[in-house]
Amino acid sequence: MSEPSVLKRALDDIRQTTAERYMGRVTSVVGMLVEVTGLERVLSIGGRVDVETGDGSRVTCEAIGFREGKALLLPFGSLEGVGLGCRAELKTDEPSVRPTDAWLGRVVNALGQPVDGKGPLPDGRSPYRLRGAPPPAHQRQRVGGKLDLGIRALNAFLTCCRGQRMGIFSGSGVGKSVTLSMLARYTSSDVNVIGLIGERGREVQEWLEDELGEEGLKRSVVVVATSDEPPPLRRQAAYTTMALAEYFRDRDKDVLCMIDSVTRFAMAMREIGLAAGEPPASKGYTPSVFAELPKILERAGPGTGAAAITGLFSVLVEGGDHDEPIADAVRGILDGHIVLERAIAERGRYPAVNVLRSISRTMPGCNTQAQNDLIARARRLMSTYEDMGELIRIGAYKQGSDPQVDEAITYHPRLENFLAQDKNERCSLAESYAQLAQALDVPWQTENAGKQPGQQQQADARQAGAARAQTAQQQPQQARQQTQARQQGQRQSLRRQARGQQAGRGAAE
Repeated sequence: MSEPSVLKRALDDIRQTTAERYMGRVTSVVGMLVEVTGLERVLSIGGRVDVETGDGSRVTCEAIGFREGKALLLPFGSLEGVGLGCRAELKTDEPSVRPTDAWLGRVVNALGQPVDGKGPLPDGRSPYRLRGAPPPAHQRQRVGGKLDLGIRALNAFLTCCRGQRMGIFSGSGVGKSVTLSMLARYTSSDVNVIGLIGERGREVQEWLEDELGEEGLKRSVVVVATSDEPPPLRRQAAYTTMALAEYFRDRDKDVLCMIDSVTRFAMAMREIGLAAGEPPASKGYTPSVFAELPKILERAGPGTGAAAITGLFSVLVEGGDHDEPIADAVRGILDGHIVLERAIAERGRYPAVNVLRSISRTMPGCNTQAQNDLIARARRLMSTYEDMGELIRIGAYKQGSDPQVDEAITYHPRLENFLAQDKNERCSLAESYAQLAQALDVPWQTENAGKQPGQQQQADARQAGAARAQTAQQQPQQARQQTQARQQGQRQSLRRQARGQQAGRGAAE
């Protein structure tokens, strides 16, 4: 490091130091809550306090509120040894981290301290506030071009753009962690910043070694706060993750930021709010939880410059209820949602993405007309099969009754094979469209799959116009309506017959 840099760093440290020391005393300890008097006039919400224990060690705490002239603190560690009258000292420095590029390939805790046994981490010159503000809305850039996620189902049906924020909604044991590891390894980003919040301690090392792997870790920084750590640490792990992502974004790098999971962050917020005496609002979640969610999720997305933070945030839905409070709130904030369904996982298809229940809000605007037509046809076939799936499984549908259902039955195995993908297999954007077109027997030019709208707009318009004209000549509008009405009546009749057969079997039994 050059001499001017060392001098500047020393001056920064001097500016942050103060000769004044503010001291207080512990007056009460109830559960995880510590009450301190003597600091209420100089302490603010989010401030840090070091509480001395009986053996002289220190426990860092965070101020979460005030009651009857006393400061309410929650600790970042164990309160063993803390008793009445213990000294509490105010920490005057603002909570922040000082990352550098040397943090890549490392695993840190919520405080930004290394936990991977690879030695200390260097500090950067500029501090990044843990509770940074999102970029101003009127100064933000628009989302960029398509981002290759490396997973067929997502590349084709849920195309993501640079700077987009997507949620991965899943119950427990449906393959969420494996899907996140595939995204970390295969997504075409410069840097990954991964926050593992509330994870089982046993699974952290397994996920790092078996799922993320050495290659994925090389371009990643992983922030870990396990489920046994206090709520302030689990909450701070999310703040640290976003601060690191903002650092690399400011270095003009395209960042993929993943947090697993937002639900456990919200649970930590709920514990903190209830400890501070905040009234529960919905399923025990306090109002501050719903106020904090947009503040942290909005920090991802396009920045004011060329680089962007693409956010992938997992949401652990409780009991498979995708309308529970946290899932519903997060879905309204993000730019799309990916639904992993247990029924799909149970039949052995991974990733267990339910394409029909998932959506990307940048589609269809980021696609060419040919790509949108291909996706629309695939969705129509899957929707038709799902609508008639029960009748098909019980044998109530007769082949030839409805041409659309017959077509859906024909292509269903091909679409299922397309959506399935081994965790060690990568599929690019161009390959995703080409393989889907092959599964649907649609002529396709691979070199056109990755182009942005406008490059082949005229050719696609001519092709779509010719197809519409040919369809109109073969089947006039009135005839099409009559055919559709007749087919709909046949479907309803088949459903009534199936229900009657089931009712008859039930009565016989």
